[in-house]
Amino acid sequence: MSTSVAPSATAAPTPAAARGSGAPGRGTPRRRNEKAAYLFLLPWFVGLLFTLIPFGASLYLAFTDYNLINNPNWIGFENFQEMLTDEDLLQALKVTGIYTFVGVPLSLLAALGVALALNKGIKGLRYYRAVYYLPSLLGGSVAIVMLWRYIFGNEGIVNAVLGVFGIDGPSWVSDPQYALSVLISLHVWTFGSPMVIFLAGLRQIPIMYYEAASIDGASRWRQFVSITMPLLSPILFFNLVLALIGSLQTFTQGYILSGGTGGPSGSTLFYNLYLYIEGFQRFDMGYASALAWLLLVIVAMFTAANFLMSRFWVFYDN
Repeated sequence: MSTSVAPSATAAPTPAAARGSGAPGRGTPRRRNEKAAYLFLLPWFVGLLFTLIPFGASLYLAFTDYNLINNPNWIGFENFQEMLTDEDLLQALKVTGIYTFVGVPLSLLAALGVALALNKGIKGLRYYRAVYYLPSLLGGSVAIVMLWRYIFGNEGIVNAVLGVFGIDGPSWVSDPQYALSVLISLHVWTFGSPMVIFLAGLRQIPIMYYEAASIDGASRWRQFVSITMPLLSPILFFNLVLALIGSLQTFTQGYILSGGTGGPSGSTLFYNLYLYIEGFQRFDMGYASALAWLLLVIVAMFTAANFLMSRFWVFYDN
């Protein structure tokens, strides 16, 4: 005799039956998370909108003759053609180039040297780290630039110290031979930010590498060249890219030191300062917009070159 088994009344419902009966499906929490994500991203999208509008306006004005009063007049590529014979632009490129390619390496060397010293485990590390980082917070401020202008002035502290040794120092900030050097020294002095990043990178290098190298008889210099620098190269690359971009956009130091003129004799005429002079002193906003786009191209080219060259010297430990 055959028997049949009836399905239990308490059997668990199938997923389709559960969804049909009003139970929440698996996709509902995901949709809720997506809505929350978009809600948190909303301020970024709003900020992007306020960035794209002036971005597009600047691109349009780069091809116009615009003086902030009359309506823009379309002139095509005349602004870019004018750059080819603009001697002030060449001077601005020269000043910015010297400031960048001298100041950035010196600043990174100072940051790395101090980071290596602080990595030795000295007492009061937090205190020294804060002291060395403080100039990075104040280096671009108006007050510090004014202080720097006073220190290197004709009757400043530097000349007072030189006078003790019988040396009659020049007025560093008003002499075309030394004005840019004063700003480079200020840039080197503000090495705190890359120093902190270097210090964090040094703390991530396993100590066992140095112990093994010491057992093999490697000197400290060999350990630095063969262990520290390869493992620290991604940090160096990061600091290099940020420092290069920041130096190419220098404005405040040159503006304050020269009073907004780029003097003396154009020795502190940074690219961004020249852009400001064209746009807000000479009211040639069309040409200033073209200069801004040229700066974007220059920064993009140097950044791309850094990334292309990084494959030959940056070591990523897998």
